Formats: sequence, structure tokens, C-alpha cells
Amino acid sequence: MKVLTPAVLKDMIIGGYKYLSANKEAVNALNVFPVPDGDTGTNMSLTISSAVQELEALGDKYDMNDVLKCISHGTLRGARGNSGVILSQIMRGLTKSLEDVEQVTTKVFAKALAAAREMAYNAVTKPKEGTVLTVIRYIAEKAPQLASKKSDFTEFFNAIIQKGDEILQKTPDMLPVLKKAGVVDAGGKGLLCVLTGAYKVLAGETIEEEPVAVDYIAPAQTALSENINEEHDYDNIKFAYCTEYFVVNLKKHCTEEDVEKLRDKLMAIGDCVIVIGDISLIKVHVHTNQPNKALGYALQLGELDKVKIENMLQQHRAIVEERERNKKPLGMVAVCAGSGLSRIFKDMGVDYVIEGGQTMNPSVEDILVAVEKVNADNIIILPNNKNIIMAADKVNELSKKNVSVVPTVSVAQGIRAAMAFDTEQDMSVNCTNMTKAYKDLTCGEVTHAVRNTNMDGFSLHEGDIIGLSGDKIVAQSKDIGETTEKVVHALVGDFSESITLYYGSDVKEEEAEELKEQLEEKYPDFDVACYNGGQPHYYYFVAVE
Repeated sequence: MKVLTPAVLKDMIIGGYKYLSANKEAVNALNVFPVPDGDTGTNMSLTISSAVQELEALGDKYDMNDVLKCISHGTLRGARGNSGVILSQIMRGLTKSLEDVEQVTTKVFAKALAAAREMAYNAVTKPKEGTVLTVIRYIAEKAPQLASKKSDFTEFFNAIIQKGDEILQKTPDMLPVLKKAGVVDAGGKGLLCVLTGAYKVLAGETIEEEPVAVDYIAPAQTALSENINEEHDYDNIKFAYCTEYFVVNLKKHCTEEDVEKLRDKLMAIGDCVIVIGDISLIKVHVHTNQPNKALGYALQLGELDKVKIENMLQQHRAIVEERERNKKPLGMVAVCAGSGLSRIFKDMGVDYVIEGGQTMNPSVEDILVAVEKVNADNIIILPNNKNIIMAADKVNELSKKNVSVVPTVSVAQGIRAAMAFDTEQDMSVNCTNMTKAYKDLTCGEVTHAVRNTNMDGFSLHEGDIIGLSGDKIVAQSKDIGETTEKVVHALVGDFSESITLYYGSDVKEEEAEELKEQLEEKYPDFDVACYNGGQPHYYYFVAVE
């Protein structure tokens, strides 16, 4: 498609809303800013949903300007929170640039993205890099060059999304609070969700509207040297009331200059000031201790609509009270690599999973951050790797919580220990029982040799599939399944009853199931289970009990 039609643009906005809505919890999970302003994914989703409602009410007869008006007016009316307001201004700049254009080509759209960038930056009193503003700026800068090479909108959108993701991954380097939290900017991610949904419409792909599951995993590379709650320091908050409203039916004498004066007056009595719109409709957001003045200034220009004043201090107190009510007597933190293993640990009752393992050992600080985030005063840590136990042991010296380490040296041991966790018992009893639980477990791993060497009676060559039990190599071959069977044979003892496999990211499900069936034939009296661990580098983790 080389020219956008009104119907396609309408469907693109609806597609952007659907994809963002399905992914809003994933975007919310990235939010590291104070809670009372709302969650980014939810705010952006509700903002664009207002435009979708107007688009769906158009009926069958409409032109491009009708679609553009619905997008611009709808997102402004529905704008929620800073992220929603900025998204509305991106849409407003985009649509204003496309008004009365005969043909919307990729080159025309690229110019519209530049207008969107300008409108978004103008909406924010003090623009901050490392946010959604950075993402739209970078996309707008790259768009003209991409449009000169790609006249097809599907290819063009795919390219600008790649550029957007490229800069999104760099946002933690621009904004310290993101780097400390180990996340990318939530608003930037939300914008990319909208663009991705639009692209899927262009590409003829189905947009899944079921919510995407979120794994809350602390990145192991994150090192927080300061208080992780510093962004939520409500005891020292300067302006307590989050105030939002629309100014409608403006008086005849009002000009654009009056709108600017309103912004200046609000900046004198608060912060986080956003004043957007024109003499037909103005949306205001401000944090202030004088909401009466914020409303009074606006009444000089016109009527007020949809007034919302929230006491952020009171909201925070409610959050703290709820957290105290929901506090657990005992919590668990575990270390592993692989989305499948993370889900298994969470199913076993683990509160927080730190990404790490054999090739990526989390620091003491990483583990401390995870411990502090669990809503419990007593925490058990499952390091699941011998190289992580010492770091885990140090956490108790740094945390005010009561921390104990169950010294698991493998993921399989960690899972077995977690299965023995009992919420009715205290920490001492749990640590004893959890440690006993994996003592009868023999564990192995299947991976590949990274260099040529001679060890444990094996002549190994780079790329060979090797099996380990503890620190000892027990198997070698060129085939993953064959090596795994040899590892199982080495682990099985006279009193063994069960075999459990956790297959990694480089093993297909059908391959793992085939191996499971072979083991069931070879060991007919054993219970054989197979789970998707998703771990990198290691084809299988094996546990025999």
C-alpha cells in the first residue's frame, strides 16, 4: 500500500489500540514513577480508546479529515496522565499535518511524524530525554530517510518500529531512574505498541486481544546503589494535589497568548504542568498545593469540565496500608534463567525471580533489591548455583529483613526445595525441611563444549555435546538426546523412582517429548516428566530422585 486511505488509517488506529490494550500490563510493569499518576499502559490505552469510540461512530460515509478529527479530538478528550497527554499530542501533531493532504504517502507521513514530535515536545514544560519524547523524536528523525527508500507503508512501518525499539533500548542510559530499576521507558514502549498494532493491520496480521502475561523478573545486570524507594518518597513531596480539568466554551476574547499565560500562572503554583489545546479546548494537568487557584485561573478563560483533584499523599497512605495488610509472614526469592523455569518457580510460591545462573551471576545488590521488593519481613533465598551462594549469604548483612539462604546448587534442587515450602511453618522449620527435600536428588546438565580439552577421561572437542553431574563430565557425543540418556543412566541408582527433564531454549518441544517417550520405554517403572525450562546454553537440566 503506497497511499493511505481513510478506512485503512481508521483501522490502523483501532489496531494500535487493540495491541496496546492487550499489552498494557506489560507496559505498566515498566512504570517506575509515583503510583498516584496512574499506570502508563492503562493511561495510554484509555487515551486512545476515546479516539476509537469516535472512529467507530463514524458510520459508513466519511473522508480523511473526518478520521483525522476523530483521532485528534478523541485522544485529547480521553488523555489521562502525562503519558496519555503526550500520546494525544503526538496524534494531534500527526493529524494536523495530514489535514487537506491529497495523498498520504510514506514521505508525507514522515513529515507528519516530525510535526508529531514538535507538538509532543511543546506540550511538556521541561522535556526529559529517555522518555516517550525521545522515542518519537528518534523515529521522526529517521522517518524521512526510510520513506525515501520505502514507498510501501507496511515496509515503512516495520522500519520505523525497528528504529523506535533501537532507541527504546537506550532509554535506561539517558534516565538514571530507569537504569536503577533495570527497565526501558514505559511511555516509549506504549508508543511502540500503538505503532506495532498499526503495522499488524497493514500486514494483514491478526491482533490477539487476550492480555499478555507478564513475568516480573529483576534483570541481573541492574545495580541499585541507592534506596530503591527514593522515587516514592512521599514524606518529602512538595505539591500534594494532582489537578486535572478541561477548559471548554472559552470566552470570545481569549487568544493563544491567554493559554500561554495560564501555563505560566500554573507553573508559579506547582509543577508537572501540562497545558495543551487551543482556544476551542484546553486540557490542564498540574501538581499543586492550591487547586483552588488552579481552577480559578482557568475560570477566567471559560468553563470547567471533567475536574479531577487527587490527594497524592492520601493515595500513598492507602497504598502503604494495603501493603501492610497484605504482608506475608514469609517470602521466597529464587535465581534462574529461562521464562519456563521462572513460571515454575512462581507456581511453587516464589515471590520474586532474579534472572541469572551459570553464565550470569547476579550481584549482592541485585539479590538485595529482589528481597526488598517482596512484601514480607522474612525471606528465603534459593540461589540455585554454587557461584551465587556467597553473594546470597551477604544479603542478610545489608537488609533490615530476616534473610536465610537454602544453599541449592542447581535449578532442580531449587524447585524441589520450593515444593517443600510450607506457609504454615516458620522460617527455621522451612529452611530445615527445604534443605532435606533435595538431599535425595541427583542432578545433571547437558550442554556443549566451548573448547578442546581432556577431562575426566574424555577427549573433548569444541561443539561436542557433553553431560555433567556436579563438576564431573559423565557423557559425551554429537547428539543431544544420546548424551542426555547417558546422563540419566549415570544418575539413576538402585532406589531411584523418578526422572525429570527441563529442556532449554535450543530444544524443540517435540524433540523433548520424543526423548521423554524413549526414557519411559527404557525405565518403565519410573515416573518420567518433561517441562519447558527455556534456559539458555543448557539443552537439559536432569533430576533423578
